[in-house]
Amino acid sequence: MSLFYKPCQLLAKPGIIRQQFKLFSVSSRSLAGETVGFIGLGNMGRGMADNLITKGHSVVLYDVVPEAVAAMTAKGAKGATSPAQVAAESDLIVTMLPNNAIVANVYEGPDGIFSTVKSGSFLIDSSTVDPALSKDLAGKAAAAGCQFVDAPVSGGINAASAGTLTFMVGANTDQDYAKAEMLLSNMGAKITHCGGVGTGGAVKICNNMLLAVSMIGTSEAMNLGIKLGLDPKLLAGILGTATGRCWSVDTYNPCPGVLENVPSSNDYKGGFGTALMTKDLGLAQDAATRAQAATPLGSLAHQIYRVMCNAGYAEKDFSSAFKFLREQDKN
Repeated sequence: MSLFYKPCQLLAKPGIIRQQFKLFSVSSRSLAGETVGFIGLGNMGRGMADNLITKGHSVVLYDVVPEAVAAMTAKGAKGATSPAQVAAESDLIVTMLPNNAIVANVYEGPDGIFSTVKSGSFLIDSSTVDPALSKDLAGKAAAAGCQFVDAPVSGGINAASAGTLTFMVGANTDQDYAKAEMLLSNMGAKITHCGGVGTGGAVKICNNMLLAVSMIGTSEAMNLGIKLGLDPKLLAGILGTATGRCWSVDTYNPCPGVLENVPSSNDYKGGFGTALMTKDLGLAQDAATRAQAATPLGSLAHQIYRVMCNAGYAEKDFSSAFKFLREQDKN
């Protein structure tokens, strides 16, 4: 059977997106007296929550992994036993979770946020999910007397730890965006209002589709260069200043030993997992089918990452596409 499926079709409707960029920190005094809830302490959420704690916020947090909660409580946060407890004790809540099903359960489950949320609470979902889910949650939040925005992130685990993430915010009003911006500025360096709820997620799945394509392309170029006798560091250095330059080349190179402090130089541990990239590419292809716009490279990238998951790469960083290609060469 062919490795690739036929490309999905997609039709993108043009629209005007208002963008605002926040390039400086907002004082935590703007949110004085308000407790921040944080749910989801994975590779990204851990660094985000740590920045909130470090910058003086009162934080109540929850994760399904008790050790992750304990690490944050040691720094001054309060641990909770469920999303419901977080909601009951918080004025603002940030969720950073892996997929649609988990996000829906955390908000709508028996011990979910909506079971105890206080009227007037402000909810920010930084997960990468289907924009349709974000819109649905926004409607249910409004029914509970709360505001909801989607604010997925980009930048990777290093940016999460450094507080320099990019946030793509979908907010239905300028007031909601301004409220979100005050908190997100403690975790990010660039915050953009993309439009109404769901548009943040739309930007994010477009970004991750492009990222997957560029990572596969970078992996192919690095693999080819090495087979042609080139030193990988020399090749990466030239690509990083030539017309092929991209984030996958100069910041997150997939070839082991080219850069320090990236997953490729740590056996592809940590970072952004192949399974998560595959999930995001699936979201992009679902959106592509609904909107009827052609995304042939996005479709091919989705199939490659699906094959990688089936070949044992699911828990490795998505830059392991380089290792996957090297293994294919041996077959």
